[in-house]
Amino acid sequence: MQQPEPRTARWALTFFPIWTGQALSLLGSQIAQFAIIWWLTQSTGSGTVLAVAALVGILPGVVLGPVAGALVDRWNRRRVMMAADGLSALLAALLAYLFWRGTVELWQIYAIMFARSVFGTFHFPAMQASTSLMVPQEQLARVAGLNQMLQGAMNIVAPPLSALLLVALPLHALMAIDVVTAALAIVPMLFVLIPQPPRPAETSAAGSVLQDVRAGLRYVRAWPGMLALLGMAMVINFLLGPAFSLLPLLVTRHFGGAALELSWLSSSWWVGILAGGVALSTWGGFRSRMLTALTALIAMGAGLLFTGLVPPQAFWAGVGALFFAGAMNSLCNGPMFALLQAVVAPEMQGRVFTLIGSLSSLMVPIGLGVAGPLSDLLGPQLWFAVGGAACVLMGAAGLLSPTIMGIERHALATTPAAAEPAS
Repeated sequence: MQQPEPRTARWALTFFPIWTGQALSLLGSQIAQFAIIWWLTQSTGSGTVLAVAALVGILPGVVLGPVAGALVDRWNRRRVMMAADGLSALLAALLAYLFWRGTVELWQIYAIMFARSVFGTFHFPAMQASTSLMVPQEQLARVAGLNQMLQGAMNIVAPPLSALLLVALPLHALMAIDVVTAALAIVPMLFVLIPQPPRPAETSAAGSVLQDVRAGLRYVRAWPGMLALLGMAMVINFLLGPAFSLLPLLVTRHFGGAALELSWLSSSWWVGILAGGVALSTWGGFRSRMLTALTALIAMGAGLLFTGLVPPQAFWAGVGALFFAGAMNSLCNGPMFALLQAVVAPEMQGRVFTLIGSLSSLMVPIGLGVAGPLSDLLGPQLWFAVGGAACVLMGAAGLLSPTIMGIERHALATTPAAAEPAS
């Protein structure tokens, strides 16, 4: 479905202050997250504690995602983002106080991590849905490339920067950094009006949130191409989520390496994502976003398949393969997000994004339950090979499917009226 055009041709002057503020907030959040995980590691030394911490960070997105998406489509998205950033900052300030007092307890860490994840579950679809109303369609792929580049850069820079700050500063100071960066994210939104989509009948005050959720499910279910994309995302997360969780075992059991080799493999993936994001933001992809995404999916699958098949003595070939796969991941995910922002009705985007995210995230723990025992029997490299082969097959099938290739021309509803300015 075609989105309303941005109200001004000078879209960059309104979009990038918000984008920059969100990037700074993301850096602060990652620094705080690293510090929390390190504190848990040093304080408890328990794998169970770390697993529970990971679980409380994942669960809100899986369980609350569809409801959050429905509410985002009802509410003013600028206010949703401001509230999410502000409440997360308040919790970071509370955690800073607890660390400063030396009275922090494990249950408080869990509760704060859970609440921050809840706020993130609202923030992500609000930002993605707002992007499609602020950025011209022809620029969506480049902006998606910038987002992929940001993701890669954060995962490269944030861990060593956090470690350096932990040496120089106390824990409460790192939490305070998160508070400051969240404030920097809120300030631009005080001065920039984000367009709002029209409010259809099902999102009126008379309709329930549950009705909104069902409307989102009907929207996706009635669109065969969207259902196919959702199924592909679920399969990819089911296979590749566990694959990267098994990366330490791939290093130790297959390549016979240690921590240094693990750092090389892990870094190569994120550097690849950064490089792919730079390429996409510069190039923009093929004219067909779907062609760009599916071609990159095939190439990413080939890189992961090679990673799983490379012999133990060819460690550096594995590093190169993961770098290549990471770059292709950006060239796949970026155009796919841009495609969804372009074709999904603006008033439905919150629900569609969270539905895809929730079901995809649900596949990761399910995949881990299957991959763990199989990797013990057959080796961790098998999961990379299987996941890579599946990506190649799905990408090739998508290129041959008129339903999937024609999704950019598909519209489920009439073109909405011009977006309303946010108040």
